[in-house]
Amino acid sequence: MQLQEILFSQGFGTRRVCAGLVQQGFVTVAGDPCTDEAMEFIAQDLCFTVQGVAWQYHEKAYLMLHKPAGYECSQKPSTYPSIYTLLPAPIRQRGGGAAAGVQAVGRLDQDTTGLLLLSDDGKFIHRMSSPKHHVPKVYDVTAKHPVDSEQISKLLAGVVLDDDPKPVRAAACEQTSELQLSLTLTEGKYHQVKRMIAAVGNRVEGLHRSRIGSLGLPADLQPGEWRWLTAQDLLSISGASVKK
Repeated sequence: MQLQEILFSQGFGTRRVCAGLVQQGFVTVAGDPCTDEAMEFIAQDLCFTVQGVAWQYHEKAYLMLHKPAGYECSQKPSTYPSIYTLLPAPIRQRGGGAAAGVQAVGRLDQDTTGLLLLSDDGKFIHRMSSPKHHVPKVYDVTAKHPVDSEQISKLLAGVVLDDDPKPVRAAACEQTSELQLSLTLTEGKYHQVKRMIAAVGNRVEGLHRSRIGSLGLPADLQPGEWRWLTAQDLLSISGASVKK
């Protein structure tokens, strides 16, 4: 693949901008300056720098983000800043065109924190978002009132939400302190955790997603930070290999 095409696919601007970056000497490949935008390289796992920033080629982007409170999972936020402002420009511009950049796999409310996945792989996003695939997601819930065994039993047995007569159940639910519980869901209805907790007579005061599949939020990934998912991370999430 030509170097300018590699840069374009990774989100470093239009083809003209990418060609200009190369021609002006702003790009190095494997430590060597390259000023020929048409020079061809094997793209897979290619390491390069653009204006001193190290980068590695990824055919598809699979990321995790530690979502902080006070951010909306929207490209066009209404009140709070967008989570996409936490990502570097190339990640937001990957692929070019109207569908450029990565998209969040599902959404977390502005006041909810924790593990959020992002990708530009439509099939991956659909598979992870579809309730048919039953990908478990673990939420750490802080309630307003003390949690009791009756509430836990109701969450496990199933509660009815106002938009659907069919009960929704927690796949697992464990009390972790007087006001806290760990809740596992395999589907993602609108405000589901908050509505389920309300349905058993309590109220959510704090909500944090700590795990998707068997992938936990790394302890060293601080709020607002992101990182690439590894092949093992992808296996932990879905149990299926995904092209990187």
